[in-house]
Amino acid sequence: MPMQHSYAVEVEWTGAGETGTATYRSYTRDHVIRIDGLPDILGSSDKTFRGDARRHNPEQLLLTALAQCHMLSYLHQAASRGIVVTAYRDEATGTMETAGTGGRFTSALLRPVVTITDASQAADALDAHGQAAEDCFIAASVAFPVLHEPVILVAGEVVAGGGAA
Repeated sequence: MPMQHSYAVEVEWTGAGETGTATYRSYTRDHVIRIDGLPDILGSSDKTFRGDARRHNPEQLLLTALAQCHMLSYLHQAASRGIVVTAYRDEATGTMETAGTGGRFTSALLRPVVTITDASQAADALDAHGQAAEDCFIAASVAFPVLHEPVILVAGEVVAGGGAA
């Protein structure tokens, strides 16, 4: 039976200045993201869209959510399979295309590099990425492909992966 989960965030625009949105250039895109009990996240738009490059933008946060979700789904898969993971990092990238005043993401590429303790589990550790991709709530919610190029390491040596999945 499906379970429903609810989430709440507050987003407050802080960039009105003295004239608000009187013109396209009269306001900043600065805002604060608040979630009860957590530190605030300072946000803006991408610098390309007159944003503050020192703040997180929605496009980065979407890509972050995809990478986080895959990592957490993967760690669950690893633990369920008895694979001991000692390190995980991902250098994810995403592609967005604009058209007119809108746009959309067309793809994301996750590049997780996972360190495990037992080289004999490398194939299973690599396979766990496929199930993690299916399990990820965020990836299942987006309308663009989320690709994966996982690498499995043992003691700093590549033992599996490196190709797109």
